[in-house]
Amino acid sequence: MNFKENWVIVGLGNPGEKYRYTRHNVGFMFLDTLSSDFKKKDNYLYSKINIGKEGLILVKPQTFMNLSGYAVLNVMKFYKLSLDKLIVIFDDISFSVGKIRLREKGSHGGHNGLKNIFDLLGTNKVKRIKVGVGNKPHNWNLDDWVLSNFSKYDFEILELIFNKISDSINLIVQNKFDDAMNKFNRILF
Repeated sequence: MNFKENWVIVGLGNPGEKYRYTRHNVGFMFLDTLSSDFKKKDNYLYSKINIGKEGLILVKPQTFMNLSGYAVLNVMKFYKLSLDKLIVIFDDISFSVGKIRLREKGSHGGHNGLKNIFDLLGTNKVKRIKVGVGNKPHNWNLDDWVLSNFSKYDFEILELIFNKISDSINLIVQNKFDDAMNKFNRILF
């Protein structure tokens, strides 16, 4: 089967082994469940997979979180895809581990990686999947929290959630975003 690029799925995170299992890297971790064959191009890593008849380009920006928009802009221009074929997956500290939330537009909610994407693309109408990484403990600095590793128990929950994210992407690429929201915005493990 020939590969036809139809969708870009961007998982947000920070490059480098020291960040690999941190809360901020949940987007990278999810993409790693879909492919282990990433290649370097410009300022991102990419892999190509098929879901049904849809060709997906999986993208891990290598610009560090706060500059993620530069990689997203490059990949969207290179593949000449419209922004309605972009899905961004990232961490959200306002949800507990085990919750996901799908949205088609809205604010960046203080997430600097998403903010940079909005700024460079010139829109907040970007499909996204927020992945709960747990609320910041009262006595923790925000940077320290998002750069901390998940617990063993959290990893077990993430495995279940990653399956649900895959299922939601399968619906989204069939142009069933509302169905995906109705089904998966309620899930909590």
